Amino acid sequence: MQAKPFEEAPYADIPDETEVNLRAHFDSLSDEKLQTINLSWGDEQLQDWDGNFRSDGVLMMVCCDRDVEMDEYRKVLSEFLKYRDASQ
Repeated sequence: MQAKPFEEAPYADIPDETEVNLRAHFDSLSDEKLQTINLSWGDEQLQDWDGNFRSDGVLMMVCCDRDVEMDEYRKVLSEFLKYRDASQ
């Protein structure tokens, strides 16, 4: 049985549109790309790896209520990777 996408996995609290879209963003990343990540990278390296950050350090996503900055990005990325590992 295939696991639900991270976007559909349970949330700790009621999510806003930004949280849902951030999870969907991680779901959209290819396995090949995810195999190249190093969570110990600095912010600039992680932003370069993702390729979807503006010059001011905010993740570019459509349909968002608020900006996603690096602290939130790292937190949700870590949660995504744990979820993904547990689902395989």
